[in-house]
Amino acid sequence: MTHPTTEVESKARTALASSPIFALRDLTVEVEGDSLLISGHVDSFYHKQLAQEAVRDVAADVQLVNTVAVD
Repeated sequence: MTHPTTEVESKARTALASSPIFALRDLTVEVEGDSLLISGHVDSFYHKQLAQEAVRDVAADVQLVNTVAVD
């Protein structure tokens, strides 16, 4: 049986990889404990927020931590 956080991680990666915003496709998603961590770099705070919103639905049952840096 797949661990629930592993499934969330996979769905979050898919959500970012299929985003029409190319900058979001390079972000990293990983599970740390009971949290889902998004990391990487984007060019604007708008893209940082879009990354969070892209995975919000699939991460509904875990804490979402957005550590994406804005360059």
